[in-house]
Amino acid sequence: MVRPYAVTGGRTRPGGAEFDLIALVVTAVPAEPEPPVGPEQGVILDLCRDNALSVAEIASALDLPLGVVRVLLGDLLETAFIRVSRPVPPALLPDEQVLKEVIDGLRAL
Repeated sequence: MVRPYAVTGGRTRPGGAEFDLIALVVTAVPAEPEPPVGPEQGVILDLCRDNALSVAEIASALDLPLGVVRVLLGDLLETAFIRVSRPVPPALLPDEQVLKEVIDGLRAL
């Protein structure tokens, strides 16, 4: 068993980006050859190779604390081994009234 601080090299925050719980992660490198990463990061790359997973799903699959997974993802993102799709902020989503008007307009057709 390896302590979480050993997995992250003692770091508690990712180097660059912050990762939302529902941000989707997908592997951006080909299957061969394997990039030089640690075992936990290798598992992340394998998990996200075929389908995008959220940060929360990755933490659950690895059975690691969320903070540790965020640090590992930050390292992978800096080396361009993963791509991250961040959720749209609620302020940028269309207003509920606009959506209702669109639905009503489609029904009228």
